[in-house]
Amino acid sequence: MSKTTDWLPGTREGQLAMAKEWVTVMTAHAQEWGIPSAVIAELDGLAQEADSALATAKNETTRTPVATARCRTVFEALTDKMRDVKRRYFLTPPLTEADYVALGLKPRDPTVTPSGTPSAQVMVETYLIGRHELGVKLIYVSGSPSDPANKGYRVYYGVTAAGEPPPAKPEDLTRSFFTRRKKDVVEFGYGDSGKTAHFAVQIENDGKKGGWGPLVSALIP
Repeated sequence: MSKTTDWLPGTREGQLAMAKEWVTVMTAHAQEWGIPSAVIAELDGLAQEADSALATAKNETTRTPVATARCRTVFEALTDKMRDVKRRYFLTPPLTEADYVALGLKPRDPTVTPSGTPSAQVMVETYLIGRHELGVKLIYVSGSPSDPANKGYRVYYGVTAAGEPPPAKPEDLTRSFFTRRKKDVVEFGYGDSGKTAHFAVQIENDGKKGGWGPLVSALIP
């Protein structure tokens, strides 16, 4: 599954660093921003748990399917909490543009940019991240990334083992995630190592979809 959507960093290390920075900044502004101490304590506890789980999952001597699954679960809880904190406390005054920068977020842009139906096509270029992980870089094969219609990307993917027929068309891919980033990370199951991952992308904009990009395949490390 994807490790990131929209404003979240694209790696667990980045997500963890952001969460720790949030705890520091929120502690300094708790009274000013009206953030209960229990909320900060919960985020801090999740960040510490995620730090420990990530270290265990990355260590060759302690990495097991259980450790990997625990790491995934802990980071899902951490990022869910970060989304909740952002929605509850960061989207209303008194935060300033400088506050947003301190939190690692982009300042809010009140200007609405009109956009239409996506017409560009995007393909996936893969690169190695770690065991059971592939980085995906989105490359435009037609159209322009500056077109305001190209607001986000639906990355479809599937996995086949040796001897299994590959997908014949992008519509055969059954799993997907949405991202606004041109680089993201896909984490596969522990047993998927050595299998082949297949990718195809559609650009999305408020429910409107562009054409399919080409099917691309890569070996899962």
